[in-house]
Amino acid sequence: MSKRKQRRKRRRKIGLIFLAAVLVFLLLPNKKSEVFSKGKEEISLGELYSEAAILLDEEGQILGRKNSEKKIYPASLTKIMTVLLSIEKLDNIREITVLREEIFPELYAQDASMAGFLPGEKVTYRDLLYGAMLPSGAECCVALAEGSCGSEKEFVSEMNKKAKKLVMKNTHFTNTTGLHDDNHYTTVEDLSRLLCYAMKNQDFSKIFTAFSYSVPATNKHPEGFTFFSTLSQELQKAGVKDSCILGGKTGYTSNAGLCLATAAEINGKKYFFITAHAQGSHNTEPYHVLDALSVYGKLEK
Repeated sequence: MSKRKQRRKRRRKIGLIFLAAVLVFLLLPNKKSEVFSKGKEEISLGELYSEAAILLDEEGQILGRKNSEKKIYPASLTKIMTVLLSIEKLDNIREITVLREEIFPELYAQDASMAGFLPGEKVTYRDLLYGAMLPSGAECCVALAEGSCGSEKEFVSEMNKKAKKLVMKNTHFTNTTGLHDDNHYTTVEDLSRLLCYAMKNQDFSKIFTAFSYSVPATNKHPEGFTFFSTLSQELQKAGVKDSCILGGKTGYTSNAGLCLATAAEINGKKYFFITAHAQGSHNTEPYHVLDALSVYGKLEK
């Protein structure tokens, strides 16, 4: 074999070795999966109170994660899907509906969080949407489901279809409220897909970022009443008067722990941060909120 052919053969061999090395590198697991880069800095999500977390920008680019594909119970973060799907299904959110008396006994028995509406109260679906999101009213969720699809059971079926369409591949819903059920589960990564999609809906975004809402006069509340978001109450509990957080949804059950989904704006750019299963309860420090403040605070630097 001539020297020219030998050199040519050697170059091909080197090229194949280089290509193989590149492929191996690309297929290796990312050892920095819980860290994202900000310039020359790195911000770890590994030391949060929450067992699972994910941070992303408004384009859906994941910037940091911690156990993002771990199965979690979403508690009231479920209501993100309930509110979004109701907005998409209802023809007119300003239409008036009546809260059926039959809705209430089971919710009272389960000690579900309520917005403050009463059996037989005439309200708009818009009132119910804010009632489901801000004070986390379970009666609002069931009424929205019935108004959208005729029954909560049928609405839950639509929730699962929507989850499938959004490629929430590790999610299954059994109710509209987030009350605990072993078969009602998701992941923070799946929830991030849902929130990114939902925030593109103008009505949803307005509700999600509201900190209070005033219900006009009704047949049961002739002077109307105002409720405040559970997030605003938790921020107050943490001693926060001003922050980059635009709004969000809290959640808690003893099985789910403290959960939180938030939107924030930092230096003109929007970010979403979702956490689940922080130890604690309504009577402890708001560890889920402290996690959000910590991560957003580092982004602000």
